[in-house]
Amino acid sequence: MSKIDDPRDASLEVKFGMPATWYRESFDGLNTSGMFLSGLILVTRNRFLAWPALLFGISSMINVHPLRAKEGGAGGLSSLILCLMALIASYIPMFMLSNAPRATSTPLPSS
Repeated sequence: MSKIDDPRDASLEVKFGMPATWYRESFDGLNTSGMFLSGLILVTRNRFLAWPALLFGISSMINVHPLRAKEGGAGGLSSLILCLMALIASYIPMFMLSNAPRATSTPLPSS
């Protein structure tokens, strides 16, 4: 057995040092909350939830750490775009015009 391949060889020891960057698989609560609220907005059409979702999306975009993220991760951009589209989708019915006549309620005849 050669000395180079022997893991017990004391001359191959190196001092332990911390890496320059740590890859964290941490939970980003604001990003997840923004995406959850965006989905909830699209389902319930509650336009008042769109503003906090947009704030969560902006916050997740600002707080992105590219050195701590996995390779190929989109960061906060996908969350911000989803929150922005939910805001637009919740407010667009207010600006659309409808030519359909409004239904009026007629009182029922009493007997």
